[in-house]
Amino acid sequence: MTPFQAMTRALGLATGLSLAALSPASAQENWFPMKIFDSSSGTPTPAEYTPVGKAEKPYNLCVLFPHMKDSFWVAVAYGVVKQAEAANVNMTLYEAGGYENLPRQLSQFDDCLASGADAIIVGAISGAGLAQKFDEAKAKGVPVVGVVNPVPIEKLPAANFVDFAAMGGVTAKGLLASLGADETANVVTFPGPAGSGWAESFNEGFKKEVAGNPNVKILDEKFGDSGVAVQLQLIQDALQTYPDMNVIWGTAPTAEAAIGAVAEAGRTDMKIISSYENQAMLDALNRGDILAFATQYPVGEGAIGIDQAIRLIEKKPVVKLVQPEAAVIDKTTVPNVKMDLVLAPADWTPVYSVKAK
Repeated sequence: MTPFQAMTRALGLATGLSLAALSPASAQENWFPMKIFDSSSGTPTPAEYTPVGKAEKPYNLCVLFPHMKDSFWVAVAYGVVKQAEAANVNMTLYEAGGYENLPRQLSQFDDCLASGADAIIVGAISGAGLAQKFDEAKAKGVPVVGVVNPVPIEKLPAANFVDFAAMGGVTAKGLLASLGADETANVVTFPGPAGSGWAESFNEGFKKEVAGNPNVKILDEKFGDSGVAVQLQLIQDALQTYPDMNVIWGTAPTAEAAIGAVAEAGRTDMKIISSYENQAMLDALNRGDILAFATQYPVGEGAIGIDQAIRLIEKKPVVKLVQPEAAVIDKTTVPNVKMDLVLAPADWTPVYSVKAK
């Protein structure tokens, strides 16, 4: 069941969700209501999300991201910034520089607490690695909202992140739909950084969807940091080790790296699929360099994270676990996707602080 196939229930005042043009976000007011799953009870229920509006006071919100290396996290940041501006709150954003830098994110979390933040929104490098910090924040009465990356939901009053296994599954469906009757897919997966939680879930969702299909074979799984340089090395190794590989499935930086590596190797038969979105993936899709990519609507996730924090501070009703619906985007579906919830405007420069007026 998807939220598009069932009757929705409103969490806000507005209803309906219009389709947008193919350009990224230009007007924050067009983002909502946003179709989601309310998974607070453990059972995903179709719903619509609308923010509470302007905050009662100019609260101080502290936001932590794993990195800002690609346009995916820039999109989340765009949602954070624009919703903070709309709510008229103060916001400070810190990024740790990469998934290998958990100690830095732990230190940044401490800085947020020491600064007197009214709430913390965190894109966790590791949910398990931050568990103790979540307890410390709770003891001090500071609400923490998990955004984008999976966290132990029992540790937090609110979070929003996609069902990553489902997201991996929709990309697998895209691959299966592209195969001819007698076509064989020899796949190497490049899920992302081991221990992140989302990488493992993406991978499991993909494998589950293709399991039992005699035309699909998983040759190997290569975990690694989601930077392009690391992914390029993994791809080059796989091209040497598995000459019969004809499908590369992995992160957006994997796909970015694969385009050049595959061209250099003269492998015109290679199918490239990204497990998530960024601007480079949209551009590559339009050029025909990749088959498809999945989306979790990161602009919307960033905006919802700010709203969840404000609701917690003001003790207003809050959806404990918001989950966007995963969707696969290929050349046939891109005209119907609300791209202003997927990517920041191409000319937007990341902003690391917002001051309330």
